[in-house]
Amino acid sequence: MKISSASWIALSERSSAAAPVFRRRFACQKAVKAATLEVTCDGVYEAVLNGERVGRFILAPGWTEYRKRLQVQSYDVKNLLKEDNNLEITVGSGWYRRTNAPWTGTRNPDEFLPAMLIAALHIVYADGAEETILTDESWEAAESEVTQSGIFYGEDVDMTRIPVFRPAVICDYPKDALIPQEGPEVREQETVFPRSSFRTPRGEWVIDFGQNLTGYMAFEITAHAGERLCLSTAEVLDRNGNFYNANYRSARSQLKYVCREGQQFYKPRFTFFGFRFLRVDEFPQGFSAKNIRAIVLHSEMTRTGWLHSSDHMLNRLFSNILWSQKGNYLDIPTDCPQRDERYGWTGDGQIFCRTATYQYDVRSFFRKWLNDMRAAQHDNGWVPEVIPSLTAYKPGGGAWSDAVTIIPWQLFETYGDLSFLSDMYPAMEKWIAYIPTVSTEKDLWTGCWTYGDWLALDAPEDYRPATIELSKRGYSSDGLVCSAFYANSVDIVIRAGELLGKDVSGYREMYKRIVRAYKARFSDRLNTQTEKVLTLHFGLTDTPQALADALADQIVSCGTKLQTGLVGTPYLLHELSRYGHAEIAWSLLLRREYPGWLYSVSKGATTVWEHWDGIKPDGSFWDDDMNSYNHYAYGSVADWVFGAACGIRPLKPGFAQALIAPQPDRRVASLSAVLDTVHGRIRSAWSRTDDGFRYEIETPTDAKIVIDGRTYAVGKGKYLF
Repeated sequence: MKISSASWIALSERSSAAAPVFRRRFACQKAVKAATLEVTCDGVYEAVLNGERVGRFILAPGWTEYRKRLQVQSYDVKNLLKEDNNLEITVGSGWYRRTNAPWTGTRNPDEFLPAMLIAALHIVYADGAEETILTDESWEAAESEVTQSGIFYGEDVDMTRIPVFRPAVICDYPKDALIPQEGPEVREQETVFPRSSFRTPRGEWVIDFGQNLTGYMAFEITAHAGERLCLSTAEVLDRNGNFYNANYRSARSQLKYVCREGQQFYKPRFTFFGFRFLRVDEFPQGFSAKNIRAIVLHSEMTRTGWLHSSDHMLNRLFSNILWSQKGNYLDIPTDCPQRDERYGWTGDGQIFCRTATYQYDVRSFFRKWLNDMRAAQHDNGWVPEVIPSLTAYKPGGGAWSDAVTIIPWQLFETYGDLSFLSDMYPAMEKWIAYIPTVSTEKDLWTGCWTYGDWLALDAPEDYRPATIELSKRGYSSDGLVCSAFYANSVDIVIRAGELLGKDVSGYREMYKRIVRAYKARFSDRLNTQTEKVLTLHFGLTDTPQALADALADQIVSCGTKLQTGLVGTPYLLHELSRYGHAEIAWSLLLRREYPGWLYSVSKGATTVWEHWDGIKPDGSFWDDDMNSYNHYAYGSVADWVFGAACGIRPLKPGFAQALIAPQPDRRVASLSAVLDTVHGRIRSAWSRTDDGFRYEIETPTDAKIVIDGRTYAVGKGKYLF
């Protein structure tokens, strides 16, 4: 990369709250054959050449394990060049210099790293001559009209400011972390217009877009210089219909815009928001909801999966799951897009991974994130709880750090690409080698920090844990949860190793010891739904049918409702339907009361909630502190709809051979799933008739179709039963 010869430059050695703009003027006296701009920064940037934005990448260079990996973007700018040229690149704080980045100093802004830029413009002329313009002391810098920006903060803009340029300062900062762009770009995807505009009971002016989304607002207005447009964001209204965003915690999440004279258009350049509602705090004369719209952002991905049913509430749920994936697949798989968090939690990432691979082609998206996981893994093997590990100070524990094995295996299953396993295999081995070094019991995983069955609902009324943090784990045994995932990770290493031609004999013996120890330690202590589900799902019982029957009885006896948390819920319906209790699985899916997937739909949700009762039946909130309304984890149920209700599962990796075994329910008149695999489109649809069900199946490869217990071996084609 030409950029390796460039220098890091800054406005000054001290950080300023304002986003600096860097400028280089140059001339092209000859015809240009090719021109490539390479650029990155310690924040997020926007490059403009001769008044035209360079590229479509929003929030470039994205979020990576910055201390080891910083992506460099390359843009073809030949068509933007003129005889006299002006290249301007503005740098906002972004993820790199957010206030909780440990290497940027304390929370005193004066101690943060300065906003720095590094770039190279390589020009090849028609006569064969070449020229490279590098960032150095010949560049100029100034404070831009963006007076402050931040991922949580939002953006403050003063369009009356006139930048005063002076020579840029060269910074002594390493370049060994620079790598070419890996992941898909974050881009503007769609536009959402306001659904309504109204005054709340408190008299606040609120604009409702009708959809909780991730992105930013854009507006076009005519105003006088010095007039202000100030907007605050929220996901929900309170029970009285007032604007509410206490769940954003310390995230200010506002846009404050000082107008210049005349007509103007603006959208934030260095941040994003999670919102459905905008509160208009200040506005120029003549401003109305017609002047504003919302622009949806997410990583560039191709849609591959579709679900549709006869039930409008199920369809709303399917839509909510899709919107939560879009809203949280913004360069990394975040847990939520609105509050002062927005981390790449490993647990949430693996919980939702299968659904993610069915709804979108996420190969490039996850390959980049897994590379960051490898870079963040410690030498002794432990995997941080969040990736990139900006704020991670400990392993994630069972189900969280196990993302290092689960996600590569799921990507291999869905896409049939062995490189996901070969790339991650050393990291998998390091992870399972780490667990015995910290466990308090041989051949199990106990006595260590873990999130357990996070947010489970199974704690008895008299349960009084030592801390609030412990209460959020539910009542399942931490040691059981961790040990079950330990067994699963070792099993994945064995299967992956066999495919890669590795000697896995030692791992086979390890797995046998773990299973033996698990059965001895936990077989007679399977009390909670999650404890039973994990034992079933990971094959850790000698009596699976009896255990599944006990699970079904437990669910019915408590009112046919789930009590599982983030760890148990993804597998619950699968294990019920696998062992002959599909009717109960369907009952859980169709439940409209709390707790249930359709409860949030009944409350008007347009994305998946973090808590089953994020809004309680009386309209009050579960909590102000940890209550996201765009949290995809529980949306993992979509993989049961694809894989069990419609019955689409791979018999060979990448669906080179498919199993299509739908499990319908007469409470739903029709259901269909479409999945575009690497081998072509699979469709499984059923509809209720007077005396049974009608099934329409399409497969692009050899498949086994199971209808009412009878198996049909078929080739490529369309089939009707």
